[in-house]
Amino acid sequence: MGTTTLWTISHGELLLRMVLAVLFGGAVGMEREWNNHAAGFRTHILVCLGSATIMLLSIYGFSEYVNEPNVRIDPARLAAQVISGIGFLGAGAILRNGSVISGLTTAASVWVVAAIGLCVGAGFLFAAFYTTMLVLISLFVLNKWEKYLMRHRRNHELTIKALDNPGVLGKLASAFGEQGIQIVNVKMVSESDSSQESREKPTLQLRFSLKVQNPTKFIAAMERINTMDFVLWMESDGKLLVFPHQHGVEHAN
Repeated sequence: MGTTTLWTISHGELLLRMVLAVLFGGAVGMEREWNNHAAGFRTHILVCLGSATIMLLSIYGFSEYVNEPNVRIDPARLAAQVISGIGFLGAGAILRNGSVISGLTTAASVWVVAAIGLCVGAGFLFAAFYTTMLVLISLFVLNKWEKYLMRHRRNHELTIKALDNPGVLGKLASAFGEQGIQIVNVKMVSESDSSQESREKPTLQLRFSLKVQNPTKFIAAMERINTMDFVLWMESDGKLLVFPHQHGVEHAN
């Protein structure tokens, strides 16, 4: 009788665990959604709910075969496949733009949400709750703390698209130097594709790695560069900063 009870679950308990999976996954997903990441509210809910459902299936879905002499029940088998398989979904959230890699935290949050779902499905509810709380603390509190501690150590990645005029690099370097911003590395890429023929002047992309001590001075440098008529647009750490001059040229969004 005890063995049969161990491998069965009531409909109420089943529904409770699935609802908890939605709540825990949604709590983590809301933080990602709030910060406009690729995997957001609904994605985290689906991952957590799916993991919980697979765990429930693994434990209780084959209960009718428990008493069969030639059948061995292993509740951890499907759970192990979830942990390895969720990596493919997480990899889809990782993006690379030049030397800037983003989405690693989102990929990690998807992976840990799958673990939360497995805990909920297995009835390990306190572990699921504590993990959810710790994840939220990590995403909200530790994120701000990390940015504060590392504000002077991380290099800013800045891409500037400009007309290929003489002295472009020197003028940009002067704008940074005036604000005490150190250029760690710079890469110049000249654009020469088929669409270049329709432009009045050739263009190039300058990719800077900058050491910024004071964010205010970085903004001042951006404002100075914004006044330069040869600058078409600027992008910092994957975000478009400014689109100051058209020069009669159409640019794709």
